[in-house]
Amino acid sequence: RQADGRKVLRSSIREFLCSEAMFHLGIPTTRAGTCVTSDSKVVRDIFYDGNPKSERCTVVLRIASTFLRFGSFEIFKPTDEYTGRKGPSVNRNDIRIQMLDYVISTFYPEIQEAYSDNSIQRNAAFFKEITKRTARLVAEWQCVGFCHGVLNTDNMSIVGLTIDYGPFGFMDRYDPEHICNGSDNTGRYAYNKQPEICKWNLGKLAEALVPELPLEISELILEEEYDAEFEKHYLQKMRKKLGLIQLELEEDSKLVSELLETMHLTGGDFTNIFYLLSSFSVDTDPSKLEDFLEELTSQCASVEELKVAFKPQMDPRQLSMMLMLAQSNPQLFALIGTKANINKELERIEQFSKLQQLTAADLLSRNKRHWKEWLEKYRVRLQKEIENLSDADAWNTDRVKVMNSNNPKYILRNYIAQNAIEAAENGDFSEVRNVLKLLENPFQEAEGFREVKEDAEEEGATATAAACAQETRSRLPYCSKPPLWASELCVT
Repeated sequence: RQADGRKVLRSSIREFLCSEAMFHLGIPTTRAGTCVTSDSKVVRDIFYDGNPKSERCTVVLRIASTFLRFGSFEIFKPTDEYTGRKGPSVNRNDIRIQMLDYVISTFYPEIQEAYSDNSIQRNAAFFKEITKRTARLVAEWQCVGFCHGVLNTDNMSIVGLTIDYGPFGFMDRYDPEHICNGSDNTGRYAYNKQPEICKWNLGKLAEALVPELPLEISELILEEEYDAEFEKHYLQKMRKKLGLIQLELEEDSKLVSELLETMHLTGGDFTNIFYLLSSFSVDTDPSKLEDFLEELTSQCASVEELKVAFKPQMDPRQLSMMLMLAQSNPQLFALIGTKANINKELERIEQFSKLQQLTAADLLSRNKRHWKEWLEKYRVRLQKEIENLSDADAWNTDRVKVMNSNNPKYILRNYIAQNAIEAAENGDFSEVRNVLKLLENPFQEAEGFREVKEDAEEEGATATAAACAQETRSRLPYCSKPPLWASELCVT
């Protein structure tokens, strides 16, 4: 990394756009104030593959009430028995006390006031609150398909914000094991691991607060509060996304998990399918159902997309050697490979093989069958909403309104960000402004949306050249599921 401390245009645009997108989605986040680029260049090996290139240096101004993180409290860590490393402020409990006093009195004043005469109770109340905020934050991520990419303790805000936008990604095709970070080889920060890893990070914060908060107190808080708060907030949000506004039933959790399973089986686009569900009619008219199924299945992965997704990633000879090694020398195999990775590769090979025999017509028929089964369960659940209501039309109006304010039409998909980045690298920032304007109203139709025109005359010439390069990629509406070329995008 050479430690030159410089950010580049590509990552600055991604951070600028995504932090603003998250804010307008209603998710706690740092904000972006400005993005300033220069003619200075630095060399970056983007994919760590020995192919470095020069990129323009850029500064993105980030705004938050504080940039203290869980990791800020790990400066007091004692010497690690395995690595021999220790925190730069080990044994300085006086600083830890100062930091805790500052954080609680400044950002949690109600807790400071309530427990001013008992520091242990105060610190426990603070830890309970940050545990709940973190659980709610990651529940919000899961409900919009947002993957952070690098959830270490230094990327966790002490006030519960989304912080440090590196190799993030919004999920397109629903895959619970989706990994947005191309350099996350083990899937530590995969989509379905985010709740678990955030809880683990809270455990590390708990360790870093000793002795000001004894571990037996913080660990009990973590076990009692985190999972319960996550599940409660997640289900509340999912009910809104599904328009379940009258009743809260135990079966709702199963309905959500069956929806996600159907989405997974059919390669459904996470954002677009949720958005479409508001137009589902409880009316059992077969022709209406068929029309809706056509629309729904158009948001599912094609045979070509599935072939790209399940394309084997290991050289067959390498896989064969690994399988032989697992049999002959399990100890050595454990050092250089994981059983989970090998099993995943074998599953990928099996899926890819099946796809060779699958026709588009067969896939469509299969997808319609899966969705028809789930929609019947959804229809039954919606009917329970209106059993005791006198005005079903008013209920439906409210249902659609709630769904449309909880299911975004526009998110910052990787291909949209990439289009904006490529134009900006050619000197045309109009696409960045277009996308920013769109993301400021993520829940609304883009009717009447006009591209933001450049005021600065000096950008005119470069904009024309960049537009030519972008023309073939920019034809799709911003709400489209991604084109096939987008599957090749890699963010590290």
